[in-house]
Amino acid sequence: MLQSNSLPVLGAAMPVDAIEQHRGWLLEHQRDIEIQTFHMAEVLESDWQSIAQHARKMLDGHTGRRGIHGPFWGFKIDSQDPDIRAVVRKRLLQGLDVCAAVGANQMVIHSPFSTWDYNNLDANKGARENLFDRVHATLRDPVKRAEDMGCVLVIENIEDKNPHDRVELARSFNSASVKVSIDTGHAHYAHGSTGAPPVDYYVNAAGDMLQHVHLQDADGYADRHWLPGEGTIRWTSVFSALASLDVMPRLMIEVKDIPGLQRGAEWLGQQGLAI
Repeated sequence: MLQSNSLPVLGAAMPVDAIEQHRGWLLEHQRDIEIQTFHMAEVLESDWQSIAQHARKMLDGHTGRRGIHGPFWGFKIDSQDPDIRAVVRKRLLQGLDVCAAVGANQMVIHSPFSTWDYNNLDANKGARENLFDRVHATLRDPVKRAEDMGCVLVIENIEDKNPHDRVELARSFNSASVKVSIDTGHAHYAHGSTGAPPVDYYVNAAGDMLQHVHLQDADGYADRHWLPGEGTIRWTSVFSALASLDVMPRLMIEVKDIPGLQRGAEWLGQQGLAI
């Protein structure tokens, strides 16, 4: 068990309309927040500025770090179609516009690696290199924009079976604005359903590239987004791996039960893992 004075401070992911409910909890320890309202195309193509203005008003007095979940619905960042890549580029640049508007300096994007990739990339000569090239073509402008504004794109594991793939991809940019994220439930799904290693292996594989974590519990079968303690993740091993890092990443509770997310934080606190 970690000493109480060294425990990491939990943050949380939530939509703008949930900030009011959790405002006191956020401000109590100036917790990090990840705003999850601006990942949908219909929001980005509407009056998102007024939503961003409302978010800033609700976060008045908040000095914790802020991030957003970037757009991801309907596309992958390694599309082989250049016209699709242009749309993806547009959406990610819109996401960075939102970051500037809400005072965020981190944006979550989704990994391109699939379970199919794990079995097939290395069976086809040049396939892995081509995937990297397509991602670079998609992200070139967003990465440059992120560098200019002091923002970091963190690549979150989705289907990733090999925890090193996405780390290697992020390193290939040689940029302080491209790092990685871990979703504990996604890793646990991959472990239980596709034979991937357990969650703490993902932390160890990421090492100093890890700047963001989605904390959610699951059963190893599906992407449950349960409160920590409701599933079968071995949380002590996860937090032990996190404690070995030189810099603690942002720890964001990301659950379906948004009104009850503080119960998940309390459970981790009761285990002596975080506050």
